[in-house]
Amino acid sequence: MKDRIFFLEDDPVLGEGIKLQLELAGYDVHWTRTVRSALSELGPAPSFQLAILDVSLPDGNGFEVCRQIRSLDAEMPILFMTAKTDEDSVVKGFEDGANDYLRKPTGNRELIARIKNLLPTQRAAKEGWSYSGALLLKAQRKLLTQGLEVSLNRREHEILSYLFQNPERVISRAQLLGQLDKDGEIFDRTIDSHVSHIRSKLRKAGVTQIKIEPIYGEGYRLGAS
Repeated sequence: MKDRIFFLEDDPVLGEGIKLQLELAGYDVHWTRTVRSALSELGPAPSFQLAILDVSLPDGNGFEVCRQIRSLDAEMPILFMTAKTDEDSVVKGFEDGANDYLRKPTGNRELIARIKNLLPTQRAAKEGWSYSGALLLKAQRKLLTQGLEVSLNRREHEILSYLFQNPERVISRAQLLGQLDKDGEIFDRTIDSHVSHIRSKLRKAGVTQIKIEPIYGEGYRLGAS
């Protein structure tokens, strides 16, 4: 099944060209030209995998549409593609829920590359957690990142799941202990052993996008490399 893209752009020539290029790349594109039509066509339960929004439109701005999408779907990736790239506009776009912000005009290859980067996060959001481009799947107990796949045992997955839900925060051993199923005696040093195994697996697999940092006397922190 093709990924469906919601595309808001008022320029007929630019819109037609981008729609054609995305369709040639294998996407199903729903193109609309005004804020009013966008809000109407999204409906109460959007069935799109990604949205591309312009900012300056004849009857309003794309920020309103972005907020509407985000109120209906917390996980759909939103990419602004606009000539309005002053700092205030970029910041507002991200504050309203955008995942990416792209200057217009842009090359088709770059646009498609950004779409490909955003879509896996959307697909995995219902199945696991994402951080810094890495995806941790719930059922499969696997970490996917940089085209790599790292398999985890149950304990490793439980620990990494909690770190993924609390990125860039120092998590104590006691907090991690509280996340483990209690089917036997588990001690602080057991946590250290499991974390050591996770770090070893990431290192051996060549994962460089994320890292688990030991914080002396406190615990561990998941961060971006």
